[in-house]
Amino acid sequence: MAFSFFACEKETIIIPNNNAPNYDEIPTILLENYVNRLYIDLIGREPLDEEMNLDVQFLRDNNVTIESRDTLISKLQFDTTYVEGDISYKNAYFHRLYEMVKVRMIEGASNAYIENEMGIFLFFYEVDSLAGNLIGAHNNLINYYRLKDIIDSESLFYNNFIDIKEMHRRMLNNAIYDQINMNTFNFVNAAFDNLLFRYPTQNEFNCSYSMIEDEIPQIVLGFSGSNKDDLINIICNSREFYEGIIHWSYLTLLARVPSTIETDYLMNDFYITCDFHKLQRYIMKTDEYAHF
Repeated sequence: MAFSFFACEKETIIIPNNNAPNYDEIPTILLENYVNRLYIDLIGREPLDEEMNLDVQFLRDNNVTIESRDTLISKLQFDTTYVEGDISYKNAYFHRLYEMVKVRMIEGASNAYIENEMGIFLFFYEVDSLAGNLIGAHNNLINYYRLKDIIDSESLFYNNFIDIKEMHRRMLNNAIYDQINMNTFNFVNAAFDNLLFRYPTQNEFNCSYSMIEDEIPQIVLGFSGSNKDDLINIICNSREFYEGIIHWSYLTLLARVPSTIETDYLMNDFYITCDFHKLQRYIMKTDEYAHF
């Protein structure tokens, strides 16, 4: 009996124009553009000539690897070495981040404006206290401290006492945000739009409105609350809030929205750690951001 054996030879499939990038051959002008963009996006200014030369050479010496880009970005986020005009890269980075969140939430209100509003609330607190209007005095004092919470958030975030979620919560829960989005109707719509990048459904709006106006227990985004503070906490602790931060990061850094796959991938870590700095590094070390 004769047996025949046949071997199947695997076919090699070649995908055209899919070569691994050779980062050694990246033109210097592209590296300079990348470094320049990092400085502007992270600390709000262009690099000095010395900084540019050092950082471009650092990338070149390390073959412009993803790891070397991560190291450079981390330096701009966390290096505390004294830098004239900035105090340090870390100081400049956290100040810019604070200003960016203020632009997103309260139209970029300056600290001077916030402090002026604080002074007004403190004045009326004293007036109401002397007049025996304890409820009015209490409300004015609450408004004072909520504005103070905004200003304090910069140093607290810098020192890792709060995260990006708490900073946004403070930007949402204050008299300036209420002035911009007057009345409950506008507040509910603005809170969803600013943080979740969508307007509430009719049911979400009705429940949110009732939660604020009537202080009746309602369920929004899967959680129960019975007042405005509860609603703010529900929104800022929702899964959609984290997705909104990813969405915002892509828009500010890449001028596009993330794909569903990108969002799902990043949510695996970000939803657990709330590490906004790591999220930024992930985006900023990509070839897409660098234009390589």
